[in-house]
This record gives sequence, structure tokens and C-alpha cells, in this order.
Amino acid sequence: MVTENVSQRAVVAVVYVAAMFMSVLDTTIVTVALPAIAHDFEVSVAQVGAVQVAYLVALTVFIPVSGWIGDRIGGKRALLGAIGLFTLGSALCGIATSLPELVVFSAIQGVGGAVMLPVGLAMLFRVYPPSERVQLSATLALVTAIGPALGPVLGGLFTTYGSWRWVFFVNVPIGLLALFWGLVRLKPHTQPSPGRLDMAGFLLAATGFGALMTGVSEGSSVGWDHPLVLALIVAGAILLVLLVIVERRVDRPLIELRLFRNHLFTSATCLYGLASVAYIGGLYVVSTFLQEALGASALEAGTTSVASAVGVIIGGQLVSRVLYHRLGPRRLTTTGLILIGAGLALMAIAGTGTSLWWMRGDLLLLGLGVGAVFIPSQAISMATISSTDTGKASPIFNAGKQLGSAVGVALLASVLTLTTAPNVNSGNDGGALFPFHLAFLVAAAVALASTPVALRIRDSEASATMTRSKDTAEAG
Repeated sequence: MVTENVSQRAVVAVVYVAAMFMSVLDTTIVTVALPAIAHDFEVSVAQVGAVQVAYLVALTVFIPVSGWIGDRIGGKRALLGAIGLFTLGSALCGIATSLPELVVFSAIQGVGGAVMLPVGLAMLFRVYPPSERVQLSATLALVTAIGPALGPVLGGLFTTYGSWRWVFFVNVPIGLLALFWGLVRLKPHTQPSPGRLDMAGFLLAATGFGALMTGVSEGSSVGWDHPLVLALIVAGAILLVLLVIVERRVDRPLIELRLFRNHLFTSATCLYGLASVAYIGGLYVVSTFLQEALGASALEAGTTSVASAVGVIIGGQLVSRVLYHRLGPRRLTTTGLILIGAGLALMAIAGTGTSLWWMRGDLLLLGLGVGAVFIPSQAISMATISSTDTGKASPIFNAGKQLGSAVGVALLASVLTLTTAPNVNSGNDGGALFPFHLAFLVAAAVALASTPVALRIRDSEASATMTRSKDTAEAG
């Protein structure tokens, strides 16, 4: 029985990690290919941005309903079906013959991604006890860091030496292998009495989050004072307020707002989202800064960004094997946010004559901080959530990260856009560097301003995750 349980934990972990890798890789690999796509389809780069907006909107719209889908048709069917949809969408993106086709196919990817991550995470936390979640979270944080860092490298290689279509095709073999492994080894799991779909909640969540995400995504490119952007953000906010009112009155709400009464879950979700604002937003600025300000090639920029993943690898080992069980999540996450802030702030010192090794050192420090925040946040997120509520809690936790990532990119892209115009033509290197330096400082400020959230964590509530399991203790 023990061997059977261990085997099933490994199966769920392999399938979920493969799905997670495809999803997080997509956050940066497509960005590098946008100019090539625009050239092939004879449109502007701004127009091609609709591809990423479609993906993000579809992702945000369907995340809230993912928990109900997983409980309704079973975790195995929901997870593998979502992986299949994401893989199909990737393949279709790769063979798209026009921009409208690519936008539609990217939305299909987003629907698959919206379901596979929350459902997979819920399945993981059902088969892994709290005492083993720190080690598990170290692996998940590693994938979360490697995907965005590896994206520019692969994107640069594919677009330089091959075709932009491979930024989508790269997902196909990973998805097919995950599907085959899951079909053969994954065991079915269903939740009792999932209930009927809260249609009012779904419609309000879909339109509210969809409008808000579209407004946030478009605001950085067309301007935050654009009438359409303002209308979308205001409409999204109003719809989400209505969502809260409706969900508090129905018996089986789509989004269990009562979960926010859980202090540990709320703290972990907020931390994961806020750290994503700084980390994903920071990586977005780093890639542009290295190429446009420091004169690095796309490949040099990509290989330099990998230093953040190396930091997460080192930090992950330290946190999961040594520090977490001794210091607890409160002190670790607080320290991690300070390290993230320091790494980003140090990048604001870099100039045109700065060595790439300075940036690599800063990115290494950033990665160490990310590991110290992401791993404890994931480990404690479901520590006090019942198995029955895990399917409801997982989409909320994932939505926090996705929203944080989108806000991070939009916020820092806006900083670059708003501060570049008056300086670019000045012929002053300092003026040209100012927008990037300010963006790094804004990202650092977000990380440092998040420390009060970390300080609110009570280690006593996370005690189950701080106890080493027998297997983990022997491995350490």
C-alpha cells in the first residue's frame, strides 16, 4: 500500500510539473518571437500583442471554474483534458496562417492552461501530506523560475536559427509525453457531491476578470488614460464587486470567499501574487534592458537571465533541506522579499559599461529571494485547507499568481513607456537608462512593500509543514 501511494505521488508530480513547465515557459518565450510574427503576417508588433492578451484573458476567465470542473468530472479527466487542449492549441498556433487564427488558437491554449494548473495543484496537495510539501514546493518553484528564464533563450534560438513557429511547437512533445504518462499511470479521483455550476458566479467572474485583465494588458501599450482601457478596468471592478455580493448569498458558490477567512491561505496567496509582480515584471525589464541599453544579443540576454533560475536552484535546496524547518515561513518569506528587492535595486546601478556578470550576480540574488518566498508560500497555502476545499482553494491561489504576473509586466511596461519618450532623443546615455532604472526600483519597491504581509504569517499555523517526514529526514 505504501509503495502504491508513493508511486501515485510520483505520477501526479510528473504530470503536473510537465504541465506547469509548458505554462510558465509560455510567459516569456512568445515575447521574443513577436517581431518575427509581425514580420511574417505583415502587421505591427503592437497588433501581435493581441496574441498574448488573448492567452491571458482566456486563462483568467477559466481559472475560477477549474475547481468545479475538476470536482465534477474527476481530477484525472480534467487534468489530462486540459493538457490535451493546451497541447492542441500550441500545435495550432504553430501552423497558424494569419494573425486572427493565431489569436484564437492562443486563447485555446489559455483555456487549457487555466484548468490544468489549479486542478493539478489540487491533486498534488491531496496526495502529498503537509510534512512533504516543502520539498515538493522546492521542485515547483524551480520550474516556476526556470520556465520564464529559459523562455528568452529558446525564443532567441528558435527565431534566430529556425522559425518563430517553434516557440509553440516546443510544447507539443512535452504535452504528448505528459498525456501518455497520465493516461497509463494516473488513477481516477472524484470529489463527492460537486453540485451544480454556479452560473451567475461564472458569468460575473468571466466578464469581470476578463475585462480587468484586458484593460491591464492594453493599458501599458495604448495608455492608461485611453477611454477603452478606463472603461474595461472600471467595468471589471464593478462586475467583481457584484461577484462578491452574489457569491456571499449562494449555497454553493463558484468562488469560496469564506476561504479568505483562513489567515494562512490568504497570506500565502497574497505573497505569491506580490512576489510574482516583482519577479516576472523584473525579468521582463531585464530582457529589454540587456538588449537595448547594454547592447547584448538576444542569446546573451537569455543566457544571462538564466542566472535567476540558478539562484532559485541554490535557494530551493537551502530552504527545503536546511532553513525552512529551522526558521519557519515567516522569517524566510520576509528575508526572501528583502533579497528580491535588493537584487532588483542593484540592477538600477548598472550602466552602459557594466559587465554582464554584474547583472548575473544581481539575478542570482533575485533567484535566491524568489526561492525563499515561493517555496514557503506554496507549502503553507493549503496547510490548513481541508481536502474537500482544496479544489476550491487551488484556483484562487493560481489566480493570484497569474494576476500578479500580468500586473507586473503591465506596470513595468508602463513605467518604461511613460518615461522613455522625453529622454530617448536627448542623446544622453543617463537619460536613456533612466526608464529602466526607475522600472527596477519600482519592482524593488513592490517586493519591499510586501514584507508586512510576510510578517503577518503565524508559524504556529504552519507547524504541520515544518515537521519533517521520515523519508525527507532520511534524505536530508
